[in-house]
Amino acid sequence: MNASAASHMSTIAKETLAPVLNAEAQGYYIFIIVFLLASAVVVPIFQRYKVSSVLGFLLIGVLLGPDVAGRLAGAWPAFGGAFGVMRSHTVHQLAELGVVFLLFSIGLELTFERLKAMRRMVFGLGALQVILCSLALTGLFLLLGQSIVASIALGMAIALSSTAVVIPVLADRKALKTASGRSVFAVLLAQDIAVAPIMITVVMLAGGAAGASGESGSGLSGLLALIPALIGIGILVVLGRWLLRPLFNTVAFSRSRELFMAACLLCVLVAGQISVMAGLSMGLGAFVAGVLLAETEYRREIENMVEPFKGLLLGLFFVTVGARLEIAAVISQPALVLGLAAALIAVKMAVIYPVARLFGLNNRSAIETAAVLGPAGEFAFVIIDQAIGHKVLGAEVGQAVILAAIISLFCIPFLAAGAGRLSKSLAKSAATPTAVMPEVVSEAAKVIVVGFGRVGELVTEMLKLHNIDYMVVDINPQVTQRARAQNIEAWYGDASAAEFLHSLDIERARAVVVTASNPLFTDQVVKAVRTMRADVHIIARARDASHAQRLYEMGATDAVPETIEASLQLAENTLIDLGVPMGLVLASVHERRDVFRKMFGIRKPEPVKPQRSLEDVALAMSEKIGAEKA
Repeated sequence: MNASAASHMSTIAKETLAPVLNAEAQGYYIFIIVFLLASAVVVPIFQRYKVSSVLGFLLIGVLLGPDVAGRLAGAWPAFGGAFGVMRSHTVHQLAELGVVFLLFSIGLELTFERLKAMRRMVFGLGALQVILCSLALTGLFLLLGQSIVASIALGMAIALSSTAVVIPVLADRKALKTASGRSVFAVLLAQDIAVAPIMITVVMLAGGAAGASGESGSGLSGLLALIPALIGIGILVVLGRWLLRPLFNTVAFSRSRELFMAACLLCVLVAGQISVMAGLSMGLGAFVAGVLLAETEYRREIENMVEPFKGLLLGLFFVTVGARLEIAAVISQPALVLGLAAALIAVKMAVIYPVARLFGLNNRSAIETAAVLGPAGEFAFVIIDQAIGHKVLGAEVGQAVILAAIISLFCIPFLAAGAGRLSKSLAKSAATPTAVMPEVVSEAAKVIVVGFGRVGELVTEMLKLHNIDYMVVDINPQVTQRARAQNIEAWYGDASAAEFLHSLDIERARAVVVTASNPLFTDQVVKAVRTMRADVHIIARARDASHAQRLYEMGATDAVPETIEASLQLAENTLIDLGVPMGLVLASVHERRDVFRKMFGIRKPEPVKPQRSLEDVALAMSEKIGAEKA
């Protein structure tokens, strides 16, 4: 073939494929535009009217599903491309990363010590919920005429709840730290651990069915699948303890946020892939990696790095879930699908409520726990699809159950709101909520000391002397390691970033002491803290008088100039050595300090008020409670 012929064929191929490629590209563009529109416009509108953002993403998914984008495909090919992209395996794999990052973030909030303290709720309440709900739902599907094998597979799949939907809904309602929120967290953790055994059980059920038809060995192979799973978890733990801290130490020394972000993503994806290779879910591997990193000083900074990815990918996951809801199929058999959705929610709530009461939750918390755990979860789709693929379950029945599960997911925000209203109406008769597990985040308000050099170390020594809780923040990994070696709570991160300050619970901090020697960084920290808290005390180290003046203008409560304080200290020591009485020296030093305050336009601090009597405190508390009720 000569060159001209080859060139002619290449031209023909390009002209033939160009419309196809353009249509596919347009489909991706339309899909991305619609998704970003949901993230930037639709979801904020939902949040403004105090409606869960999860519903916004789910509804966008319905618009990209077969009943909207699918029907518009004929009139506008671009919608057909977007619909095709929505149904593609690539998008669904990308969406599943949202659940992976969510589990990684959950792991970052835990340590092995905290997991050990939670073992009663995770392996007690959580495991019992999975077992009893599986048995009850198996009985339900047997009554509906399904085979014993299909009923067991469906019962185990629907027994799981949705970590991806429930956690954001509880976060929107600020209920994660309540007794019901902590119990829900423990149950969801147990369910995530149970996914792999359930999927292995489905394979064993398929093997049992195959053995009944003349095949053998499949059940044993399913049981043997547990061995690589255990090996995979062991590898994750061992490699994580050896490699994760050195990896982040190396990256932290580079002072590059891009490299730090790359290390975070690498950690999540590698841990997830090791878990998948071991036959477990990718999310479980990411969770283990998060737990290992929770013990390091990099936890807070890692949380800030993965938060944007988690938020967007979770939104994409909700969109893909909404796109699976086929309204036409629901309309064709509404009694079956809607009745099945209501039945599975009712059965699970009827099982979870008494189990929650058995483990010490009061009536109010048990109702809230049962309400959000009643609907099905995202892993139901994976398990049911696997059951259909292994011929354990018929495709028609499986699709009907998937539709019912999706409808139940749509109900979670409404069930959470309804349970909240019901629990408020029962609040007068309910006992004080029982703390069934330790808080995921410490509730103790602390002083945040930014910088742990010589000045910062002296400040923390004085705080410790007076029994004041504190934490240390520094951008130098060597400094945070040194602080942790002294059993000090220290975190690596940029204290001038609002997201990082939020992760430190700046909303409840008692005070912020900035001891850094870099004036520009000190300015940035004072600005960021004052923007987030108008009432917190900010004590900052200043380079000189002009820098102190600037810090006061930025909102610092007190600025300590190095040059002035050093001069006053030298003058104080000189006068005392020359025989001037100590009282006169201290008075003159304080007077000179007040002169500098007046130069900065700062009023002299008011004297400390004497301690009030118990009667005064009780009166003030009663007045405050009365004002809140009014």
